[in-house]
Amino acid sequence: MAQNVAEKLIHSHLVSGTPEASHEIGLSIDHTLTQDATGTMVMLELEALGLDRVKTELSVQYVDHNLLQTDEKNPEDHHFLQSAAERYGLWFSKPGNGVSHPVHQARFGRPGKTMIGSDSHTCAAGAIGMLAIGVGGLEIAMAMAGDPLYVQMPEIWGVELTGKLPDWVSAKDVILEMLRRHGVKGGSGRIIEYHGEGLKHLSAMDRHVIANMGAELGATTSVFPADENVREFFNAVGRPDEFTELLADEGAQYDIEEHIDLSTLEPLIAKPSSPGNVVPVREVAGEEVFQVVVGSSANPGLRDFAVVAEILKGRQSHDQISLDINPTSREILMDLTQGGWTFDLISAGARIHQSGCMGCIGMGQAPAVGRNSLRTMPRNFPGRSGTDEDAVWLCSPETAAAAALTGKITDPRDLEMDYPTVQLPGKYSVNTDMLIAPLEESEAREVELVKGTNIKSLPEFDKLPDDIDVPVLLRVGDDISTDEIMPAGSRVLPFRSNIPKIAEFVYIQVDDTYPTRAGDFPGGHAIVGGDNYGQGSSREHAVIAPRHLGLRIVIAKSFARIHWQNLANFGVLPLEFAHPGDYDRISHDDVLRFSGLREALRNGNSVTAELDGEPLELRHRLSDRQVEMVLAGGRIPQRAAQNTADETAGTTASDRPREEIKPAQPEG
Repeated sequence: MAQNVAEKLIHSHLVSGTPEASHEIGLSIDHTLTQDATGTMVMLELEALGLDRVKTELSVQYVDHNLLQTDEKNPEDHHFLQSAAERYGLWFSKPGNGVSHPVHQARFGRPGKTMIGSDSHTCAAGAIGMLAIGVGGLEIAMAMAGDPLYVQMPEIWGVELTGKLPDWVSAKDVILEMLRRHGVKGGSGRIIEYHGEGLKHLSAMDRHVIANMGAELGATTSVFPADENVREFFNAVGRPDEFTELLADEGAQYDIEEHIDLSTLEPLIAKPSSPGNVVPVREVAGEEVFQVVVGSSANPGLRDFAVVAEILKGRQSHDQISLDINPTSREILMDLTQGGWTFDLISAGARIHQSGCMGCIGMGQAPAVGRNSLRTMPRNFPGRSGTDEDAVWLCSPETAAAAALTGKITDPRDLEMDYPTVQLPGKYSVNTDMLIAPLEESEAREVELVKGTNIKSLPEFDKLPDDIDVPVLLRVGDDISTDEIMPAGSRVLPFRSNIPKIAEFVYIQVDDTYPTRAGDFPGGHAIVGGDNYGQGSSREHAVIAPRHLGLRIVIAKSFARIHWQNLANFGVLPLEFAHPGDYDRISHDDVLRFSGLREALRNGNSVTAELDGEPLELRHRLSDRQVEMVLAGGRIPQRAAQNTADETAGTTASDRPREEIKPAQPEG
């Protein structure tokens, strides 16, 4: 039977389950990617698991998020991460080397491989024919320990691209068009596969832009074929022998089909404060702008910076504009400099920052309150920039450059100039020395983890009780993001390896009394949410920290994939309303009573709670494997209990037969 690219990637790595939509499958994992905002938890989880050395083909620890050294916390975490990479056998990318996704694509990515990353934008690697999925850190740790990735089999959404982008329209406008059509939930439970003759006009880095922001659609991942344009990329980065062609078979089918004529697209922009709030630039033209930020993982290619430099060449940015440039890697900065574009940017009034995520995660470049900031970044959730009351817009490099010149949101087609031609080099700069290879295993065994005073071990979590009464401490609406649950920014992220401390910031943007009130209920509590609860970042701090505060159950109309998975991983029970209208029955401080909960979870997908003496019908979508994990208090206590049982029986994990995976409950 003819297969599309996503099916080829899945079938070649399938180790358990049946690949039917919404059924749980297990996939073998070739690569893992961790970054410093989430990697400290992963390394502490490896320590808790007692892992000796990673079992993946390749694992890389990047330092790209928390680069500002305003005190000792960030550099201490960097030392810890490097020591952990040495101890467990990972590659290590030093601070300032660049954003993980484009660096990994250039230096390590391979068509046909699977990769999971503790960063929701890991999906960017789909640009070169990889099956790359953002997950929580514990999923990474388990893959490093040799376990498969368990995921509900997505539908395959084929998006046929035809035509060619017109002048002043670029790859960012393609993904913004998808978000304009479908919003932040449109890709839920789906892999987006782009195909069609329009692909011949999109480079590998153009595809990276589109695949990266598939996360904003809620998609499991996005994939592109590994075709001649991808071969050209591998030639340019000095790795021609590592290219493997991967194309859909003739006659391949898709579960859902869509068409975009690239020639009909126009410059688009996402208004504050959601990536799905997309309108044509001309609809909001004239709005004053005070900051323009170019860079980050969403527009990481040399072209994305060079086109801004060409538009600004010989001109000066507007007096009121702070123009910030975040090169995505040392190699990109080298090429910008060799091409003369760094000179053009600096001459136009730009500030050149470190190679890294920076303002995208709220680490510097925070805007003033009430002052519009245009960014080529992937997200504009409230407060993500580091300013609580921010006004962040997402746009293409061309639209960003137009605003930098005029001081207002401006359709770049209205600039009085021809669209610049960017001549990219045939060969990009290569600096493999910036990446530190794993130690030999014998040498690695002698390494001790370097732990500063801010690094605390993971809390221990107990089993889920059979009978439990939980007060509802928070009731929140639709599309709550992990940025709202566990804020980013320079005030919070330095505590990423200190759960008791970072827990003080849980939900403070929504209700700053929550962390204190949670301490009044040692028996545990619940949170109630609307649709798409937990969208956005993969950070498992958004589960571990509230779990540390006593969170036992979250009830929502629906969940974002990664957060739902993270809740189960740490023993927090994710339940959904059997009747969505019951959301309105629950008020703040109501008490939900659960009886015989453990048996109910094992016997099916229905759970009944008591609310004011009346039944409240709920359901779950957990597989049998996940149910046992939640009952044990999470995946780490479950593994610890199994290890103890193995020691008693005189066996090891490798002696146990692989458990047959029963289907998870379908979504919806």
